[in-house]
Amino acid sequence: MAASPTMGGVKARSVLLYTVLRLLAFLVPFGILMIFPLFREYYWLAAIFAALIGLSLSLLFLRRPLDDVSAGLAERRAALRDDTSDEDIEDAATDR
Repeated sequence: MAASPTMGGVKARSVLLYTVLRLLAFLVPFGILMIFPLFREYYWLAAIFAALIGLSLSLLFLRRPLDDVSAGLAERRAALRDDTSDEDIEDAATDR
């Protein structure tokens, strides 16, 4: 199995999967709510309810993809911190 491309420690597949699932968690309830005549007139209310439903669904069911993305971002941030030392930062500040 081929390794997925990374974005500095974050797997692109994890980010894409989490993004698509979050969008579906909003769009599916929004589409269902728009079937009802009341929500066709008050589309903004359907959007608010769909956002609340999507948030709840993502908190309940999307914990693992969120953890994968968060861990990748933390690795990327740690790698960036390790590359620059305090001496380099001080040297750059005094060279100004």
